[in-house]
Amino acid sequence: MMNPNWLYLPVLLQICLTLTVYSALILAKIKALRAGEVDNARRALHDDAWPEYVQKINNNIRNQFEVPVLFYVLVIALIELDAVGVLALLAAWVFALSRLFHAWIHTGPNVVPKRRNIFLIGVLAIFVLTALLLYEVVVRL
Repeated sequence: MMNPNWLYLPVLLQICLTLTVYSALILAKIKALRAGEVDNARRALHDDAWPEYVQKINNNIRNQFEVPVLFYVLVIALIELDAVGVLALLAAWVFALSRLFHAWIHTGPNVVPKRRNIFLIGVLAIFVLTALLLYEVVVRL
């Protein structure tokens, strides 16, 4: 096994990505409000009250709390079990980098086939991390 602390680096990348997308959302909403591009009567409950560029970022921030939640749990469990190997570290980096590229596509050009393919790469990394954790749990029974 290797130093489990290395696994925190892709976690920190994912956290920084989430905070960056939040910051981008705040700035985009301020810009839209100042430009008068928001339906103020609907903005509290309806995403379509905001312009498309805000909606893309808002949709991406939601996405940062879907599959990444599994990533956080899996990484914490692997670290707690002292089960951090090269494959776990590689899968964690693949996941975090896939999320970075996914966010860039999602909030930018939003080309769905490319976004989907990057998303699937991240999900495959989650499957690898899940298999590693399952193996560790079964071996320890």
